[in-house]
Parts: sequence; structure tokens; C-alpha cells
Amino acid sequence: MQRRSFLGAAGAAVLAPLARPARAAQGTVLRFVPQSNLSSIDPVWTTANVSRNHGYLVYDTLYGSDRAYAPQPQLAAGHLVEEDGRRWVITLREGIRFHDGEPIRARDAVASIRRWGRRNAFGQKLLAATEELSALDDRRLQFRLRKPFPLLAHALAFAGQPAFIMPERVAETDPFRQIQDATGSGPYRFLADEYNSGSLAAYARFDGYRPITAGTPSLTAGPKVAHFDRIEWRIINDGGTASAALQSGEIDWFEMPEYELLELFARDRNLSVEVLDTGGNNGFLRLNHLHPPFNNKAVRQALLHAVSQADFMAANAGPDRAHWRDDTGVFTPGSPSASRAGLEPLLTPRSLEKARSLLKEAGYDGQLTRILGPTDIPAASAWSQVAADLFRRLGFNLDYATSDWGTVLQRRASQEAVEKGGWSAITSGFSSFDFASPASHPLVRGNGSQGWFGWPDIPKLEELRDAWFEAADEASRKAIAEDIQRTVIDEVAYIPTGTYYFRTALRRTLRDRVEGLPIFWNIRRA
Repeated sequence: MQRRSFLGAAGAAVLAPLARPARAAQGTVLRFVPQSNLSSIDPVWTTANVSRNHGYLVYDTLYGSDRAYAPQPQLAAGHLVEEDGRRWVITLREGIRFHDGEPIRARDAVASIRRWGRRNAFGQKLLAATEELSALDDRRLQFRLRKPFPLLAHALAFAGQPAFIMPERVAETDPFRQIQDATGSGPYRFLADEYNSGSLAAYARFDGYRPITAGTPSLTAGPKVAHFDRIEWRIINDGGTASAALQSGEIDWFEMPEYELLELFARDRNLSVEVLDTGGNNGFLRLNHLHPPFNNKAVRQALLHAVSQADFMAANAGPDRAHWRDDTGVFTPGSPSASRAGLEPLLTPRSLEKARSLLKEAGYDGQLTRILGPTDIPAASAWSQVAADLFRRLGFNLDYATSDWGTVLQRRASQEAVEKGGWSAITSGFSSFDFASPASHPLVRGNGSQGWFGWPDIPKLEELRDAWFEAADEASRKAIAEDIQRTVIDEVAYIPTGTYYFRTALRRTLRDRVEGLPIFWNIRRA
């Protein structure tokens, strides 16, 4: 694996702009190096984690999710469930406002939910069950459902790609087009005039934000108190440069350092190395089902005998198995949906020879195959290199196309054939709560061109997912989740590549970090 070099002479120039804050004193500013460039400020248009993390600074949600995946009110004061579960009325808290000073009204929430629900897998299911979603008055919105949907509050609380509340005028933007207006409802304001993609994203505390007063901070639930006047995201693509800045105190928090940097940080008494999300990050290899060679199920199945989860995980996190696991199925390990059903093709001894033989039988005859790989996210970069090496050893005619993560996000949206700029395979990861159940897992959909990038058309997955939502009890949902996993593996909707426990590094002067995401409320300087 290629690794980033530590700080050299050229790196010193990169650090120079960090020496003085732009508008606030040192103690009131938190400087953060995110996992990649913030190339899109629209957390609905993209599932990129960096855009979601930006969203949590700028927006709030009707409900938050605690670490046990239970929904807790945020902008909502509460709700009533009537008519045998077919009518929900949600009431907003009093006095809540957008960054422009306008009250947050029920019609803003309605428009926001509609936009989010067209892109998010959980939201799509909720809207499909909804006969009418409307504002009753400024503080109350209602769902009239075709049939009961007991997980409604869970859907609105989903932490992975949340139903962020935007002003109606913004939320009316087509969800397949990016928003340009970042007026939000959350604890920080996005400073659009300072935004410089590839360099800086800055946020100022919104003094008009009113956090809830009850509850305990847990994941995205509980009070959200902004202690810093200003948050600065410094986009530093070189790990050595970011490392030196963290050690010198020029930055406070480095979200996703490379493995060997963590060893360095652990020896520094001024730094703390912590697990970002104790649930883990679930890796995946996604194949494009629209075009050759992976529109051929037999070609996809051949890969199952060659993919080694240990190779993917160790490439990023080193040989210490305390940092990863290689027995991951479709659902987050330890979640209620997790099992070993149907995983035999992944857990039996690996065989390149068998995979090559199956590729030949499947009729692969040298079609151009393109893997998209990022250069600026350590884990995804390492995983894409493992995938590229594997494809070469299997005899694929490979184009390994590397670029910054923002460009990968743009390119993966293309449904064109490889010869016209499209792609064949991508690899990255999703958080523990994204993959915890069929409701939130974007890669277990089989809805073709309307689904997540890769676009598998697998009607059986849609049928099973519908049955999961309608199941009467947890035991029934568990059995259906096992069938979903068997189908995902048999059809190779995607290939699980292991679970990695990301470490994050921050100055020891910071305290009260909320575990699970790069969250900027409640964290403070000691």
C-alpha cells in the first residue's frame, strides 16, 4: 500500500495559514481536519459521510437517535398516534427558529421530509406507506398512513442520512439537484462567504438555537449545546501535514488518521486516541449491475471466492485484529439483524484459482473494468488498492481511476457504460447505524435505477424488505433479515469487506465528545 509521507519542507507552508484564527480568539475556535474535502453541502443529495457530518452542524431533526437506536424528540415536542396507528400528529417545540430568524413551521418539516424521503431508503419506505403528509397549522404536522407504520419515529430519527429540517423554500429543491442555500435549523451557521472547497469550511455558533433541556447526550439525541463560537474545517489531504498540525496545537481534532500515525499519537501525552464509533464501520465492495462485466451474476459470484475481508481490513488498520474483524455479514456485527446465514462463500478458504475458473465459465472475455478509488480518505484509499490488486490477479482488464473523494462522489453517480466514463466497482464503508437493519441499509435494496449506486435490480430483496417492515415480532424480523442476507450474497448485491473500528485523534484539552460521529455539540475545551 502507498502511504502518505510525514511532514517535509513543503508541508510547513501548508501549516502557515493555521497559525491565526480568522475571526475569533484561540479558546473559542475548534479546528478540525475532516476525512475528506466537503465537495457538497447537501446531505440529502449525497450519502457521503463528510456531507452528513456538515449537516449535523447546520441542521436539526425532529427526532434524534440514541446509542441504542431509540428515537428521542429534538425539534419535536412529541407526537400522538391515533386511528389504530394510521394517523400520527407531531407537534413542534415553541420558539425554534432558522438561522435567518424565521420560525420553523410545520410546512418546513413537511417539505424537508418529502425531499429526504425520495433519496433515503428508510424514507422511501415511510413515504410509500403515507397517504397524506401535511401541515395542520404552524406547529403541527400529520401523517395519514395507508397502514400502521410503527417505525415512523425511528425513520425520522435515523442517524445515518437524517431527515434534516430545512426551510420550505430550500427543501422544495429537486432532491436529485444540489441545494445552494445552507440556511439551517441547527446549533451552527454555515459561513458560505468563507467556504473554499478543498481548503476551508467554517461555521459560527447560532445564538438563536434552543437545545432541548431534557435527556442525556447520546449519539444524535439529547441536549445539543454549542460551546465554541466558531468551528473551522481545515481540508488537509496530507496525513503528515495534519499530524504535525495536531501535535503542535494548530488543529484540535484529526478525524481519520492513518494507522501508523495513531501509533505516533498514542505516545504523545497531549493527544488522545479514541474509537470514533464503537459500533464500527462496515466496509463494502459494490459492483455496477447495469453494465458488463458485473451485469452477469456468474461473474459477480466468482469474486465471492477471492475476496478476503482480512486483506481489506489489514490494508488500512494493520495486523492488529483489535482494530477490525473479518467475519462481517450484511448487517452490523452485534445488531439484532446480524447472523451468519448464507455467508459460506465469504468465510470458506479463499481461492484465486477457483475464482479464475468461475470467471472463465461465466464468459468474462476481457471487457474493460474500472474501479474508482479516492486518494484523500486513508481507509477507502487502502481498500480500493486492495480491490484493484485483486482484480489484476484475477485477470480483469482493469482501469484503476484515482481522484479526490469529491470527484469519486461525482463519478459514481454516472450510469453510463465504462467506455463512456462510467465505472464497474467502488469500495468504501458505512457506519454501524447505517447497516444495522433492513430499514436503513442502502445496499440491500433491489430497486434498480432508483436505488443506491450500483443499481441492482433484485425484486426478491424488495419483497423481503417489505415483509420485514410488516413482521409481527422481532423473531420474525430476525428470520427475514437472514433471508435478506442470503439473497444479497447469492445475487452479490454487494460484497461485505469487514468491519473497522476507526480511531480518531484529538487534543486532550477537549472533553465531553459525543461518541459515534464527528459531533460538534457538547464538546468543550477543558
